[in-house]
Amino acid sequence: MFKFKWQFRNRSVNEGRFFRLWTTSGRLPNNISTKMDDGKQPLFTFGVIADIQYADIGDGFNFLHTRKRYYRNSLTLLRRASQKWRSEAVQPSFILQLGDIIDGFNKQHDASEKALQTVINELQQCNIEIHHIWGNHEFYNFSRDDLMNSVLNSKTLEDASNKQIVENSTEPSYSYHFSPAPNFRFVLLDAYDLSLLGRKEPSQKYGQSLQIIQEHNKNENLNHPPGYAGMEARFVQFNGGFSKAQLEWLDKVLTFSDNNMEKVTVISHLPIHPGATDPICLAWNYEEVLSILHSHKSVVCFMAGHDHDGGYFLDESGVHHLTFEGVIETPPDSDAFGTVYVYEDRMILKGNGRVLKRVLMYP
Repeated sequence: MFKFKWQFRNRSVNEGRFFRLWTTSGRLPNNISTKMDDGKQPLFTFGVIADIQYADIGDGFNFLHTRKRYYRNSLTLLRRASQKWRSEAVQPSFILQLGDIIDGFNKQHDASEKALQTVINELQQCNIEIHHIWGNHEFYNFSRDDLMNSVLNSKTLEDASNKQIVENSTEPSYSYHFSPAPNFRFVLLDAYDLSLLGRKEPSQKYGQSLQIIQEHNKNENLNHPPGYAGMEARFVQFNGGFSKAQLEWLDKVLTFSDNNMEKVTVISHLPIHPGATDPICLAWNYEEVLSILHSHKSVVCFMAGHDHDGGYFLDESGVHHLTFEGVIETPPDSDAFGTVYVYEDRMILKGNGRVLKRVLMYP
């Protein structure tokens, strides 16, 4: 992602997260545990990786030249993740690729297709089903129509038994859901459904998106946040939001899961809880998504990328918010991916490198 960093984040936000969890939920953070598992076989496992942002160029920096980015090395780190998943005793049922699979610099070098194929070739070495989320860098490289006709459209893996739950929109989002095992469901959301990225002028959603961002951001360059405005910092062009139609669809899917006593994990490129990310990385209308999640007993976890520092928060409804560390800003001597082991009463994230190990008990 294209990103500024608030100077206070690593001190006040991350350290404060421990005390918020203690006081608001009465529970310790789930990464503080002396027991990762009890030897039981998981029901299934899956891999997670975020913000690969591969480009065949030398190392560089973010916009403010404060954070190093390892463009070529991201492919090496992806290769290590792929090798680890292939060697797992319990083969992952699928991989969640949380968006920004290649970097926007590829567009400038007319290398978008080549870079994407390079990364896809590496992922296919896993021989595991892959579910792709779309982030801002997908739209820097490709149009929405191109993405719908590309290998990054994994909507073909949608659960066929529930396709009757449809989104009522003339400009549909890239969102779908699937069930890898009985009583478990995963819902993939399109965080750029409302956005200046990917939506064509003068479409209705483009106009709506322009109105939203201009109400909050008066800068000529809309990639610059509207001053040090706290939560208002999220109203930048490299973010987006969820349309009313998509949120209504999400509500219907979760109602189905409630009625069938399923446990649901929701996924998006953009985080939706301020406790799990820097404010500048939040979805525009994150409060609306949170409201829907909290109205359904089936939701256990929300996973996202975009914030390369990663983050974690356990909210008041017991929903775990996991923001995964980005591969692109991970040094060559480290890693940034994880494997999640799913049980009847919990999920266990076994992270690698910058991704921490966590025990995620269901509410």
